Amino acid sequence: MTLVLKQAPKFKAAAVINGEEIVENFSLDQYLGKKHVVFFFYPKDFTFVCPTEILAFQEKLKEFEKRNCVVVGCSTDTEETHLAWLNTPKDKGGINSVTYPLVADTSKTIAKNYGILAGYDDYDEDGNHTFVGAPIALRATFLIDKNGMINQETVNNFPLGRNIDETLRLLDALQYVEKHGEVCPANWSEGKEAMKATKEGVAEYLGKH
Repeated sequence: MTLVLKQAPKFKAAAVINGEEIVENFSLDQYLGKKHVVFFFYPKDFTFVCPTEILAFQEKLKEFEKRNCVVVGCSTDTEETHLAWLNTPKDKGGINSVTYPLVADTSKTIAKNYGILAGYDDYDEDGNHTFVGAPIALRATFLIDKNGMINQETVNNFPLGRNIDETLRLLDALQYVEKHGEVCPANWSEGKEAMKATKEGVAEYLGKH
């Protein structure tokens, strides 16, 4: 079930910030009323597609910051594993240079509450607890506004890396709608024409295109 139009599930968990400092009780609540948030999940530290995405977010971090938006990553690894990966050079498969927060969802409750844990709890015929699937997060991205509401979500299977430019485009669209009250048509990007959410507005837009 989608979380779009719902409040982002709250959490407090350990995280690594600034690429070097472990903090307890990290929460997205600190950004309420102040900043937009791109909150993304990735499967595991020290893997293959994950570092390409994490470093791609870092490469675009100034673009997100220019839009008054923070980027926060999360996986089910421990904060110590996050820190070790952050201290590993890129030419060794690490993510050294990443400065945005990485949350440690070791209890897996954050991934469960966001609906993107790649498996589910079950019981065998003897009543013993089992887990079906992989107890790690799928590749999921959530765009959260200043009021804490989720406006967009994307969930990918493990082999499918996400497009960071598309995340920026969606952030631009959300902020344009918030500022101008218009809606963004297909393939809209910053600088292109939007349209009024009326029959006349749609007709005018389609007549031009």
